[in-house]
Amino acid sequence: MSSNPKLLALAALCALSACGFSPLYGENAASTPVAQQLDEVAVANIPERTGQLLRQSLEDQFQAAGAPTVQRYTLSVSYSIAGQGEGVQADTSITRERMVAKASWTLSPIGSPGTALTSGQASTEDALNVIDNQYFAQDLETNTVNQQLADEIAAQITSQVAVYFKTHPGAG
Repeated sequence: MSSNPKLLALAALCALSACGFSPLYGENAASTPVAQQLDEVAVANIPERTGQLLRQSLEDQFQAAGAPTVQRYTLSVSYSIAGQGEGVQADTSITRERMVAKASWTLSPIGSPGTALTSGQASTEDALNVIDNQYFAQDLETNTVNQQLADEIAAQITSQVAVYFKTHPGAG
């Protein structure tokens, strides 16, 4: 008995749609209450260049339709990136660096920063090669890794906040 992969894929899609699956936010969910609440989140400033990258990525994900007309929530984020050398050579130089990004966040109503509606944490890792005597290449690779870390942390925070809005539809 042979199975047709196209038929199996079609059956899987039908089963997925029958289970009530619907996206929390994103292109196909622009008019959902969760997407509308995400659009009402103002992301507070995050220090340092890496914080700016994270804030920009969060704003891109929260405000898919552009700048919000009404801001009802403030998202405060504490963000850090730590590097750890790997591939230590005999002269104690390293050939690879592991970058670990961690963020703690709090969602609160605008005007009440001490009243947290919800909070959470996000973390991710990436690595980069350390290249001898190629400053420009090293700098470019570091910038790329910092952007990837910010994008992944932003995706995790967005998902966590979206789940909160989904389970608390009248929050705030």
